Amino acid sequence: MAKIIAFTNQKGGVGKTTVCASVCGVLNSLGKTVLAVDLDPQGNLGFSLGADNLDDRYTIYNVMKGETELYNVIQHTETCDVVPSNITLSAAEIELTSLGREHILKDALDTVYADYDYILIDTPPSLSILTINAYAAADWLIIPLLPEILSLQGLSQLKETIFAVKKYYNQSLEIRGIVLSKYNARLILTKEVEELANIVAEQLDTDVFDIKITQSVTVAEAPAHGKTIVDYAPRSKSAVEFKNLTYEIIGLERPRETVKKLGRGRPRKYTP
Repeated sequence: MAKIIAFTNQKGGVGKTTVCASVCGVLNSLGKTVLAVDLDPQGNLGFSLGADNLDDRYTIYNVMKGETELYNVIQHTETCDVVPSNITLSAAEIELTSLGREHILKDALDTVYADYDYILIDTPPSLSILTINAYAAADWLIIPLLPEILSLQGLSQLKETIFAVKKYYNQSLEIRGIVLSKYNARLILTKEVEELANIVAEQLDTDVFDIKITQSVTVAEAPAHGKTIVDYAPRSKSAVEFKNLTYEIIGLERPRETVKKLGRGRPRKYTP
């Protein structure tokens, strides 16, 4: 049975989609079956994973509207299965007015629940009905956060929404942790925000993950090739960070790193 993980933050630009896509890539490399659900009208997750989100194809919007079944929307990519999104999903807030609209996504995921080890959901940067659907369906929430003061301000409202959903729609919902992205340990501000993030995490009954994701050009390049960082640059520092973060998220012990020792100097010439 699948573990459903939603990546959420009402503030945009925090690396939410990048973290979600990268975790998909790592889970795939571990031999796990993964379904990635793009619940953001911008469609960035599907694009990053090489899915087709053209307007003439079914997307998660059609599923939410009850126009088709979820399995008709799933696309197969090199990384994982993907449920794409596009700008039409932005109309959901107005159009989804039926009773029980908070459980539409959960009901759809129930039809494929047994086919995957993990289902990862990328949510929009807002506290909309789409976000509530993700919370109602998820087992775990992951909150990506920039080490900036403004990035912390929205967490109080996010906390209220999470607790409300947990009370009324999903009592088993758990905040798995906060992940600091675009991290720069040399900055004093980064350390200060990290301390505040730990305080907020305690209020949310969770933790800040030990693994931090540092800023990297390579991470920004990967989506343009329709690949995750672990496929685009598997030996990069960023790929190692995302691998270790994924191990921490799913509670898997990190493999020990082995260093190949090299001999010193040039080999001696053979003398008869």
